[in-house]
Amino acid sequence: MTKSGAGVSAGDRAGATVAERLRLGLDRLTRAERQLAMALLSDYPIAGLTSVAELARRAEVSAPTVIRMVQKLGFAGYPEFQETLRGELAAQLSTPLAKFERWSGRAPESHMLNRFAGAVIENLEHSLKLTDHRAFDAVVGCLSDCERAVHTVGGRLSRVLADYLFTQLHGLRPGVSALPATTTLWPQHLANMQPGDILVIFDVRRYERDLIELAEIAARRRAVIVLFTDQWMSPISAVAAHILPLRIEAPSSWDSLAVPMIMVEALLAATAERIWPQAAERLRLMEQLFDEMRRFRK
Repeated sequence: MTKSGAGVSAGDRAGATVAERLRLGLDRLTRAERQLAMALLSDYPIAGLTSVAELARRAEVSAPTVIRMVQKLGFAGYPEFQETLRGELAAQLSTPLAKFERWSGRAPESHMLNRFAGAVIENLEHSLKLTDHRAFDAVVGCLSDCERAVHTVGGRLSRVLADYLFTQLHGLRPGVSALPATTTLWPQHLANMQPGDILVIFDVRRYERDLIELAEIAARRRAVIVLFTDQWMSPISAVAAHILPLRIEAPSSWDSLAVPMIMVEALLAATAERIWPQAAERLRLMEQLFDEMRRFRK
């Protein structure tokens, strides 16, 4: 790890959240600054809204370390750093109505298809730039380990991603299950989770209490939490072993799931490649069963 005084470049900072700046510059931080960064990310963004002294105490570092890292992130001082965090907190809590009003007031006079596609492309470019390939490879390792069960779950809107991951991954390997939408059935699934099992959670703003509670209980049962979240970071990040923060904002009342879907498909492709001999055999068997059941038109 490089321990130079260089911080995050101006180009990298443009449009990035504080969490993204931290993750992007993690390898350029000193040991104490890295410890501080992890403390911030474990309770983001709330941890950064306390005083310098309180944040230093919580991270077990010195107050000068806090000021030094804030400056490395590109802020003039701690007040500017906190003002940015307060703005992010407001963005986390945005309702569909508030998002529509913000976008409609500043949207360029062009066709919605072009504006939406442009936003998705920008989200994808920014997400790929900030995605740690080591985190991606670690998630592939989890999904391709057929000795461990994989469980998927999502929120009110992100459930479609969890269901898609379940459907495709279940075709590649055994031991994959999807938690139902009915939360009263979750305790049975938690009871089936063994230490080391993988729980893949999709949680984007507005973060759901049921998912947060599920993640905390599963972590206590020593499940490995894989979190798909947004640039503002779900509270589940505090207990997640692997985190994939992705850009979701779009000129719409709803956030866009396009980039998370691309990430899911990329992970599925990498997983299939890693376990291809077993996956191919399973896919051949499934095709045979589809034919026997006359599932598809010939």
